[in-house]
Amino acid sequence: MDVSDILAAHAEKQKSVTVEKDIPLEIDAGFLTVTDLNPIDTDSYEANLEEYLLSTTRDGVQALIATLFSLPSTASPDGPLAKLPSPTTQLPRAKPLPKPKPPTKWEKFAAAKGIQHKRRDKKEWDEERQEWVDRWGWKGANKKEEGQWLTEVPASADVDHDPAKVARDARKAKVAKNEKQHLQNLARAQHQGASTSAGSAAPSERKTHIDRTLATTRASTASMGKFDKKLEGEKKLKGVKRKFEPAEVSATAEKSKNLAILSKLDREPLAKRAKNSSRDGGGGGDVLNVRKAIRSTALTREGGGEG
Repeated sequence: MDVSDILAAHAEKQKSVTVEKDIPLEIDAGFLTVTDLNPIDTDSYEANLEEYLLSTTRDGVQALIATLFSLPSTASPDGPLAKLPSPTTQLPRAKPLPKPKPPTKWEKFAAAKGIQHKRRDKKEWDEERQEWVDRWGWKGANKKEEGQWLTEVPASADVDHDPAKVARDARKAKVAKNEKQHLQNLARAQHQGASTSAGSAAPSERKTHIDRTLATTRASTASMGKFDKKLEGEKKLKGVKRKFEPAEVSATAEKSKNLAILSKLDREPLAKRAKNSSRDGGGGGDVLNVRKAIRSTALTREGGGEG
């Protein structure tokens, strides 16, 4: 029995696992993606679209599976697990890159003087206890003077001098100073960011704002700053100049001004006009006084009920 035709037909159905293309496929096993840069075959695309898409998809999936089976794998109860490599495709960021933080005052000084920053360790060696202790925090080395049993007291100290309290206050003052410097650095960085975005107009705006604030504080005293002490080099404040109309005007302008004053005097205020209108019953035959009508109707009903 000749089965060569059957084997040939079966071989045509079973395509090769190796995918050969004019332009090699770009496979990124880290993202499990395959990119096909080959041009579209117009004849196959127009002849049978579904078959062309299935054939292209099959080649891409076959190349991806072959790549996954070539990766190192480990056995597990669910089967072999392949370890994916790091992705090679560069994806765009969802958000822009963070802007670099402006240097602090100390960083500028260190850069100008060539001082190298040396990071201090969180622990230091205690010679008395012969162990490593924390530099800060609970039972830190910075609280050593607060808990020692013997402290040298200076001769000029007061009677109620407490060395532990003095050391504690000095430590808290240092913490407050560091926090103040941190806030100043944040404010300086925010101002620098505003200056960068606003351009060269920021310094002039800041100077104007400072001058306006200074003028406001000087006029906040009871004498409106008249008897306050002047600073050295302080400029005299410029007041608002009053504008006066000229003494001699044309006859037409004087006439129109006087007529405007007379029209205002002759005009009856709106509130007074409304009050007179309600008092006269509406002021005219076409206007109905609703309040008076309701009151009259209510009195009529009460009189009818009593009768």
